[in-house]
Amino acid sequence: MNLSLTGKRALVGGSSQGIGKASAVELSKLGASVVLMARNETSLKNAILELDNSFGQKHGFILADFANPEDLKNSVELEIANNGGFDILINNTGGPPAGPILNAKTDEFLMAFNNHLICNHILAKATIPNMKEKGFGRIVNVISTSVKVPLKGLGVSNTIRAAVANWSKTLSIELAPFGITVNNVLPGATKTDRLTSIIENKANKLNIEKSNVEHEMLAEIPAGRFGLAEEIAAAIAFLSTPAAAYINGINVPVDGGRTGSL
Repeated sequence: MNLSLTGKRALVGGSSQGIGKASAVELSKLGASVVLMARNETSLKNAILELDNSFGQKHGFILADFANPEDLKNSVELEIANNGGFDILINNTGGPPAGPILNAKTDEFLMAFNNHLICNHILAKATIPNMKEKGFGRIVNVISTSVKVPLKGLGVSNTIRAAVANWSKTLSIELAPFGITVNNVLPGATKTDRLTSIIENKANKLNIEKSNVEHEMLAEIPAGRFGLAEEIAAAIAFLSTPAAAYINGINVPVDGGRTGSL
């Protein structure tokens, strides 16, 4: 099984922490040169120190804020012009604020649409030409299990994540003839700052202990525990390898069995 990414370049969004950083680390362990992308320079500089370079890779980072799609486009295009294209794109960014859908303001939907779908599209359009030229490409979108079963209290997220999933499926069909695959990894409840925020918000709203919220969430997970960022990253890394060449256009829940659908 060919899991080697030696000689490949990967662009990883939201990679200063959490699932994004864990994914960057796993890709580097397989030999990829990784360009991190996030908005906090200090966190990016710290994260880059955790990347493996035993294959002689050269890693870097891009300062980018997904709230400004045009700036993102310019930053990525400059990176490609200066250092070459990418073989792997990991689309990953923080989720929209939690809350019932009826409480959501119009601007919240527009902001989430820009942060997720529009920015994903900008990054795909920037990176695909190099993938087509080489006859190899991997695009992995980190979304949510809400693509399969909407999650309570995440109205905006449920809506926008579904749009990203359908964008991804459409793209996978169009790019398959060029040796490029497009897949979605759907993390379940994973030990990240995002999960901590969700637990705290729910506990505050219901005026209960955080431990009670955690126990309630864990009761829904057959594995009986929260996932680790490294476990999500392992699925992302595999889908990025040559071994996954015939896996295309799918949603892969990595959730300990929680999602109640096939």
